[in-house]
Amino acid sequence: MLKLSALEIAQILSAELYGNGEIAITGNVETDSRKITQGSLFVAKPGENTDGHLFVDDAIRNGAVAVLVEHRVQQDIPQLVVSDVVQALGLLAKYVVAEVKSKGSLQVIGVTGSNGKTTTKNMLREILSRSGATVAPEESFNNEVGAPYSMLKINDQTKYLVVELGAGGPGSIRYLTEMCQPDIAIELKVGLAHAGEFGGIESTANIKAELVEEISTNSSALLNIDDPRVAQMAARTKAKIISFGTNHSALYRASDISVSIAGTSFIFHSPNQEAVKVQLRILGEHHVYNALAALATADLLAVDMVSAVAALEAMPIAERWRMELNYRKDGLTVINDAYNASPDSMRAALQTLAELGRQSSKKTVAVIGEMAELGEYSVAEHDAIGRLVVRLNLGQLVVIGTGAKMVHMGASLEGSWDGESKYFEQISEAEAYLREMLTGEEIVLVKSSKSANLRYLGDALLEENK
Repeated sequence: MLKLSALEIAQILSAELYGNGEIAITGNVETDSRKITQGSLFVAKPGENTDGHLFVDDAIRNGAVAVLVEHRVQQDIPQLVVSDVVQALGLLAKYVVAEVKSKGSLQVIGVTGSNGKTTTKNMLREILSRSGATVAPEESFNNEVGAPYSMLKINDQTKYLVVELGAGGPGSIRYLTEMCQPDIAIELKVGLAHAGEFGGIESTANIKAELVEEISTNSSALLNIDDPRVAQMAARTKAKIISFGTNHSALYRASDISVSIAGTSFIFHSPNQEAVKVQLRILGEHHVYNALAALATADLLAVDMVSAVAALEAMPIAERWRMELNYRKDGLTVINDAYNASPDSMRAALQTLAELGRQSSKKTVAVIGEMAELGEYSVAEHDAIGRLVVRLNLGQLVVIGTGAKMVHMGASLEGSWDGESKYFEQISEAEAYLREMLTGEEIVLVKSSKSANLRYLGDALLEENK
C-alpha cells in the first residue's frame, strides 16, 4: 500500500484517532491477523463466526502498528475508530486507487460476469505482469471486502490493477466500480449463477451492467457480443465499446476452436495484427471467451501480443479446482472443476468431457454435485443437466447430495439409460463406489459448486487404491 500515517488515514476515513498519529503504515492492510507483517494496519472486521477485535493482540504480536476498529480496544496501539470497518476499508481503497491513478501510470481493469471472472483475472495477471508491476486478487477476492483488500496492495510502482467484481445484489458492482474506476471494463457473460438469489436472470443482467454504467467516457467497455444480454449493455454505457466473441462482427474474434486432452486452441483475430493461433493448456471451449477478453485487453494496453499469447500458453491451469487436469498412476484422468458451478459452466464442462471421450477410447464418467444459489430455477436446471448427460452419451453419471438429486432423476427419466446413473447422499459412499468401479481407463469429471465439497473428492480420486 501507499505509505500513509495513522493521522492521514484517520482524515481519509473521518475516523476517531486514539494514539500516535505520526505512526506510518509501511506494510499491508490485513483483515487476517495471521497475515500481518511488520508495519501493517490490522482491520478488525466482525464476521459470521468470530470478531476481528478478538485478534488485535495477535496482530500486534505479528507486527501491526495500528488498528482499524469499530470500538476502542484496551491495547496500547494507534486506533482508528469507525462505525463500519468494511465501509472504511472501501473508502481507503478508493482513496489509494485515485491517488495512484492521479500520478498517471496506473491502468485499472475491471472484470465481471456470471462465469469466467477468476480465470480471466488470472490470465490478465500472467499477461500483464510480463509488461509491468501488476496487482490482481488472490483466489476469488471479489466482494465488498476482498475487492478493496486487493486494491490496497498497489503502490506508486504499480502499472496494472486487475479487479474482479462479484455481484452481491443490486448496487454491489456499482459500489466496487466507483471504488476502482476501471479504464477497461470487461463483461464476460450473464447466466443463471446467483439468479435464484437476485430474482431472475434479467435482474442479474442489470446488476452486471452496473460496471459499464459507472465507467467514464474515457474508459473502454469490452463486451462479449455472443451473449445477447451483454451485447445490449452497449446502450447502457457512455464508454467506448469494444466487442469480442466468435461472431464475425466482433472486433476481437476467435475462430477454428478445438478441444483435446492437450488443451484448447483457437485462431485469434484482432484489428491490429495478423491472425495468430493460440494453444491453451487449459481445458474447455468456454475458456476461449476468457482468453479473448484477456488478449483484447492486452492489445488495448499496447502490450506485445507475442508475449501475451506466450503467457496464456504457459498457464497450466485456469485456477485450482477449475477444469484442473490430473492423472493417476494407473492412467485414470481426472478433471476437477468443483469450485464453482452454474448451469452454463456445468453444460460447458460436460460438453468438454463428451468431446474428450469421443477423441479417446476411455469411458467418460461425470461426478456431479449441487449447483448452489439457483432458487426457483434449481429443480428445472438440475433436471436439465441430468438429461444433458444422457444426450451427450456419457458413460456413467454419479450424483452426490440431496441438492443434486434431480440430476439423477432427470437422467433416469430420459429413457435411454438403464442403470448408468447412481445417486449417493454422502461423498464417502460415492468415493467407495468410484474406487471400486474405476479401472484407470476412464476420464472423470468432478463438477459442483464449492459448497458441495466435491473438490476434495476430485483430489482423493488421484490417490492410489489402498
